[in-house]
Amino acid sequence: MTFKTLIIPILSVGLTAGCAIDPRGLRDDCDWAEPIRPSRQDVLSDDTLAQIVAHNEVGARLCGWQP
Repeated sequence: MTFKTLIIPILSVGLTAGCAIDPRGLRDDCDWAEPIRPSRQDVLSDDTLAQIVAHNEVGARLCGWQP
């Protein structure tokens, strides 16, 4: 087979793969995102803790997450 006969099917599969329907029926970001709740045993750096706090604050504001 030549390169040209292989590239069309490969491109077609790649381009249509993103068009699938999600069977779980997700409607928006709040359907799949959740608050991050580290355990007391987790050892977190200051940067990681700041990222977790930022993530949870955005989720609280946009999705109504409760502490």
